[in-house]
Amino acid sequence: MTFHTIFHRTLGGAVAALAMSSVAWAADYSFNLQSFLPAQATIPSKIIDVWADNVEEASDGRIEINRYAAMQLGGKPPELIDQVLDGVIDITWNVVGYTPGRYPSTEVFELPFLVNDAGPASAAFWKMLEGDIAEREFGNLKVLGGWVHGPGVIHANKAVTVPSDFNGMKIRGASRQVNAMLNELGATPVGMPVPAVPEALSKGVIDGTTIPWEVTKALKVPELVEHHTEFTGPMLYTVTFVLVMNKDKFAALPADLQAVIEDNSGLEFSIFAGTTQQAYDTPGRDVAVGRGNDIITLDAAQSAVWAEAAQPVYGAWIAEMTGRGLDGQAMIDQATALMNAN
Repeated sequence: MTFHTIFHRTLGGAVAALAMSSVAWAADYSFNLQSFLPAQATIPSKIIDVWADNVEEASDGRIEINRYAAMQLGGKPPELIDQVLDGVIDITWNVVGYTPGRYPSTEVFELPFLVNDAGPASAAFWKMLEGDIAEREFGNLKVLGGWVHGPGVIHANKAVTVPSDFNGMKIRGASRQVNAMLNELGATPVGMPVPAVPEALSKGVIDGTTIPWEVTKALKVPELVEHHTEFTGPMLYTVTFVLVMNKDKFAALPADLQAVIEDNSGLEFSIFAGTTQQAYDTPGRDVAVGRGNDIITLDAAQSAVWAEAAQPVYGAWIAEMTGRGLDGQAMIDQATALMNAN
């Protein structure tokens, strides 16, 4: 047998072995998960990657979740849920408020000065989703998780201590109810997805933004503004997030793999997501401290002035919910009771 023959037989065997191993390694089901923040930001790296890795491991490699950060597959952040609905992508997490008015019941957790802590609020949000909100408002999606972030903070180009300081200021808000609150407090609200905030601040399109400390590090907000206002007691605001999957793609999975996804989702995941996101407020805040920025922490009495000024948002929201055939006050009462029970 010539060297030439031996080489080709060896090469052929190696190629065959590689092909067999590739088949063995290939997942039975592969899903694309697209999101809007960079891969190193808190939610993608500390929450969604953990979830996806757990699903892949629990499925013994039969499920593969390919992650695409910063809208790598195209589109804009407000389009993510529709991309899942249309089957353009399979899974996403998103700020519910980026699709304003479509999921009105979720807004109960975005009312000003209602939420105290992201963990109990995320548990309450999931329980209300599981109770009837998911079926009523997300019926054409498979909802896998729902959570809220930590305390909303004001980051601005001047010191803000009382609501009247907002007069004449253009402030970015993340959702309808946050914008309603900003308007009630005297600011001119400007709605935009969070990735647009740095450019808007640097170009003077906005004078400040409302976001939690957690995401300021990824967006370099402490480098763009020097003043930050925190509150004591209930949060100025928070926003809701959901993790959703194309319903048909989920339904096409065998029962054991559906169980894998559900076992790694739901209540425990939602609490994990909310508490993790809030925990990463500290590193974000540390950046501003390290730069010597002006951090104003309003005491309980000062914060109560803001809460009182924001109260009309409740009446307007309840009236709107009534017009939609929903009992807004009952949802507020239920959310409050569930948060207090956790």
